[in-house]
Amino acid sequence: MDQERELPLALRAAYMALHRCTEAKFASHGVTADQFVLLLALEETGTLTQRELADRISSDPSTVRAMLVLLEKNGFVRRASHPTDSRAKTVELTATGKRTLRKLWKVGQSIRDDMYGAITPKEAEILIRLLRLIPNSLSKEKTLV
Repeated sequence: MDQERELPLALRAAYMALHRCTEAKFASHGVTADQFVLLLALEETGTLTQRELADRISSDPSTVRAMLVLLEKNGFVRRASHPTDSRAKTVELTATGKRTLRKLWKVGQSIRDDMYGAITPKEAEILIRLLRLIPNSLSKEKTLV
């Protein structure tokens, strides 16, 4: 097996399978898989700036902004001026956003069950640790371009 070729293919296949399943489960709730990740990041960390949120979910600020506009229109998030930085906006979940996230978490449980059914808890721990190494190593590439 040529690991240099297989790793990108395997990562893409895993991501796409997760994304497709999540999109299908959440479609009737009016939330995309990417929006779910954004809501989850806000729930974990509380109030963030839009920039911090983009960094937290490994996305670009313009994509995050577009998602936030839709989520705010649906009443899931609240954006406000940053108290000390006039150029920044802070973002937090609303009560509706928190309720929606709890519902989506339950709806997505079967996906997580399937993923965790394919590997042991120890393998999951190792996989998470290894996957977290990749963005850090690739961020060095960005500075070289």
